[in-house]
Amino acid sequence: MADSRYGVKRPTERDIIEPGFATPWDAPMIPPFPFRFRNARILTVYYRTDAEAARFLLPPPLVSTGDVVAIHIYDMTDPDRLGPYGEANVMVGAQLPGGPAGAYSPYLFLSSDIGVAHGREIHGQPKKLAEPRLEFRGDLIVGTVARNGIDVITATLPYKFAPAEPGDVAAHFDFATNINLKAIDHIDGRAAIRQLSSRKLTGVTVHECWSGPCTVDLRPNAQAPVFRLPVREPLTGYFWRADFTLVAGEIIHDYLAADNG
Repeated sequence: MADSRYGVKRPTERDIIEPGFATPWDAPMIPPFPFRFRNARILTVYYRTDAEAARFLLPPPLVSTGDVVAIHIYDMTDPDRLGPYGEANVMVGAQLPGGPAGAYSPYLFLSSDIGVAHGREIHGQPKKLAEPRLEFRGDLIVGTVARNGIDVITATLPYKFAPAEPGDVAAHFDFATNINLKAIDHIDGRAAIRQLSSRKLTGVTVHECWSGPCTVDLRPNAQAPVFRLPVREPLTGYFWRADFTLVAGEIIHDYLAADNG
């Protein structure tokens, strides 16, 4: 039996190869599934971009399903293990031919180092550390994402302008099915993982949902190049408050297995 000290157990080799193991083993960075998000406040804005711009950011064999971009700016008020933080997800509609359709994330920004590490190591999400914020400024809801001191995203929506049904938020594509490109190398430089991964949120409870006209402003930043999806026409925005659970996903395409086949 492995020894223990200070309330933690030294792992065995069997423990190390079990799913969910993370380092440092006595204070793991990556939390195991599932974990619950409670009372998240979310600003979702849709706009039209150049169809070619959306296609450019999709890794093959994914294909674009339109020219609409969704930006979600989250105030994660009470998630398990991570603690309160801000997050922003930039998404475009995508489908794997013969497979699932959903939303691909070319850019993701968080104020949580744990969230960044978990998203990159487990989902393959392109997360970077930034400062997403959701604020109520009088009669306006304002979402901003700052990186390197530059507000690369500013989105606005009138405060609780018109009631909406929860299903309206996903009118353009199923963003709950989030598709990502997971790329991890071995220490010797060989490709270890090259996959398209997919995950869906579960246990979603929407407490309120509002819609209205939105605005979206993007500013150039070489380390957060959301400007590659230029705003051609703002569409509809939503403010909603929800609980949901993050669970394990699935591999929908394995590049290395296909290459070896």
